Amino acid sequence: MARLINRVTGLFSPAARMQEATALAEAGEWPKAFPLWAKVAEKGVAEAQYRVGRCYLEAAGVPFSPREGERWLERAASQGFVEAQTLLATLYLRGVGEQGEPATADPAKAASEDVLGGVEASLEARSGGAGTAASRVGSGLFTSASTIQADPLKALAWANKAAEAGSSDGQALVGYILTTGPDSVRDLEQALVWYQKAAASGCPQGALGVGLALLKDAVTPEATQAAAEQLQVAANGGLPTALYLLGVMHERAAGVPHDLAAAAGYYKTAAEKGLVSAQARWGLALLEGRGVKRNLLEGESWLRRAALQGDAEAAALVGDLYARGGDVPPNYAEAALWFRRASDAGHSKAARTLGLMCLTGAGMSRDPEEAARWFRISAERGDQEAVSDLASLVQAGLAAEEESIRTRKIFEQAAANGDLVAAFNFGVCLAEGVGIEKDERSAAQWLRKAADGVVNAQYWYGRMLLEGRGLDVDAEAGRSWIERAASTGMVEAEVAFAELLVTGRGGAKDHPEALVYFERAAGRGHIGAMFAIGAMMGGGHEVPTDREKAIIWYRAAAERGHAHAQLMLGRFLARGLAGEKDELQGRFWLEKALSQGLTEAQGDLQALPPEILTMPYPYEAVRVDNLPEEPVPHLAEHEPSSVQNPALTDHS
Repeated sequence: MARLINRVTGLFSPAARMQEATALAEAGEWPKAFPLWAKVAEKGVAEAQYRVGRCYLEAAGVPFSPREGERWLERAASQGFVEAQTLLATLYLRGVGEQGEPATADPAKAASEDVLGGVEASLEARSGGAGTAASRVGSGLFTSASTIQADPLKALAWANKAAEAGSSDGQALVGYILTTGPDSVRDLEQALVWYQKAAASGCPQGALGVGLALLKDAVTPEATQAAAEQLQVAANGGLPTALYLLGVMHERAAGVPHDLAAAAGYYKTAAEKGLVSAQARWGLALLEGRGVKRNLLEGESWLRRAALQGDAEAAALVGDLYARGGDVPPNYAEAALWFRRASDAGHSKAARTLGLMCLTGAGMSRDPEEAARWFRISAERGDQEAVSDLASLVQAGLAAEEESIRTRKIFEQAAANGDLVAAFNFGVCLAEGVGIEKDERSAAQWLRKAADGVVNAQYWYGRMLLEGRGLDVDAEAGRSWIERAASTGMVEAEVAFAELLVTGRGGAKDHPEALVYFERAAGRGHIGAMFAIGAMMGGGHEVPTDREKAIIWYRAAAERGHAHAQLMLGRFLARGLAGEKDELQGRFWLEKALSQGLTEAQGDLQALPPEILTMPYPYEAVRVDNLPEEPVPHLAEHEPSSVQNPALTDHS
């Protein structure tokens, strides 16, 4: 009889109930397993308390409740149950929001996901749990009062208890907290000690921590190789960050042989495990055929996947893919969407690209004011090209007044902090009254300060001296500053200095040297310089007259919209100054000049035979942009210049 009683009693013993609950959990019968664990937990059994805590965190057989999960884990942890101590440390390190997501997640710290996720997976394997809290979100019945805020100090306290009890997961957690925690707990030397202890026990997270620490301080090939060895151990344990880093190291031949195929393999494995940065690298490898057979569609798919998870560079690459075209037809509207996503994630170049697209109307309406906004966003992130773009738009009056004021304030603040480029831009704002009341005296002071290191400031300060804006006229000093800027290859300065050489203002005349500077500027697309060369070669200057070359340069400038060049080209053709007359084509160019407001063209038109004035054009080129261009060497397309070179007139 006693034996029968013992047998029946045994069926309801804590051990039997634990065994039955575990079997039910493994079969997915969580609603049945939970009450059995709960009964044992009430009797003070630590393992049961731990399992009940996990169920509340994972919404396994019971509604999601971070607070209840925390309470039961603390009861188990207080009894020295290592798994509870470790999970509780993880809980306090991450925090838990209303829906089970980490309350203070930082997606930039991929290694933390390996450490924390690895700890959870290890506990999962040992306990037959339901999965991580993040994978089984709650029903939304709990308010924000049921959330758990991250608390690194509590996390460290519980992780220390687990670590001192010999838990390799706890040791890895201590290493991680000491590496990434607040200054009050951070201790990199001790972190490495704990990582090494965890690694010695075969913990992949410990090996990852050691590898990262070695890699951070590696200054010799041997140190980098040692880091690679530890990362390989972590990679063998399936940690995505370790796999990704080994891919990078193989790609760059850092501590391991240069092997693009191996790098691609590591990227692929890490990408399939969900590491966003690896997805971006794997997508790029497929896109470029780097270490793997090129596959444009699959590459784009992986880049999209990474971009949709917040990888800014991946989003920018997808945008670039659509903008460039090539294997995929260009789709600027789609490109703009991806560049916007990249910019929203903090990508400065993507913001600048959106600005350029707004300027050109590619994929969106042409909107200089919106372009200025995107340039400002990019500039605030440190993109110096965007700073120049923004300055150009604002100083040209193409930005909204509000944007001009905001931009001027940015320049002013940076200038006050010693930024010479900002000092130049602030000086121009003061000189032109952009976003602030015009103040030429202050403008000259800022431009002088910037001129010590900024070429554009040298040019502007030289102009201020020549024009007496904000200071006394000093032609000699102004010429010196402009020459200094011209010597660096600044196109506008080359043209300005050439004009000074022609007129002799601020120094000696030197027409041959002026021609050299005009030719340099024209070779880089400066339209005013093209006209000036035509004028100098047309006669009346101290260089050999060559009207055949002169008409080529006049045509080059005329076809790009230069009114004086159109006038001179019309005269050359109408009078036959460079060969045979072509009065009809001469009339065409004279009319173009007249339409731009050069009334002196009217006299030239009246001098033409009456029949020429009424004759229809026998060729299709009735618009400047349809005219065939003369072959002018090394001329880049360029917007029409406002420089008319009034000092240069043709003496024909």
